Amino acid sequence: MKNLIKSIKLTLVFCVFLSVCYVLVLWVYAQFAAPGEGGNAETVTLNGKVVGVANVGQRFTQDIYFWGRPSCAGDGYDGTSSAGSNKGVTNESYLKEVEARIDTFLLHHPYLKRAEVPAEMVTASASGLDPDITPACAYVQIKRVATARGWSEEEVKALVESHIERPLFGIFGPSKINVLKLNVALDEHKK
Repeated sequence: MKNLIKSIKLTLVFCVFLSVCYVLVLWVYAQFAAPGEGGNAETVTLNGKVVGVANVGQRFTQDIYFWGRPSCAGDGYDGTSSAGSNKGVTNESYLKEVEARIDTFLLHHPYLKRAEVPAEMVTASASGLDPDITPACAYVQIKRVATARGWSEEEVKALVESHIERPLFGIFGPSKINVLKLNVALDEHKK
């Protein structure tokens, strides 16, 4: 009976520790380590107005902006319906959806061949809310954005390269570009 009581006490201590203390430690860490104020989402502003948060993708369709990954969480990157489509590569409706995305991408990027369209630009991310693209996806869009804005490709490429986020310590994670931050930088560039 003594062992049972000790086990119950030990279980209660670990429950309190793991459900309260551990969460508290993570919260304190987030206050200092995470971007944004006090561990909250990093907001992005343009002309003094908040235009979005950096960790949730947004839909851009105009040629003057870089496009992010497609979202299967609705057209508005709706966080309440965040999830993958759960459609496999043999699903006919999924393949038709991807083919339609490729056709749309090629319509706006006539200088590309079908094989040059990055898979990332025509397939939705697992969460459906991915705010980032790889530098390769940004590079294939430079000509379209530069032409639409009447800028030189070198000027747009320099902006893209200034927004590449490198892997943590050079090894953890891929290089990426936050699409919202890049598009805000485009709008602020010629002011």
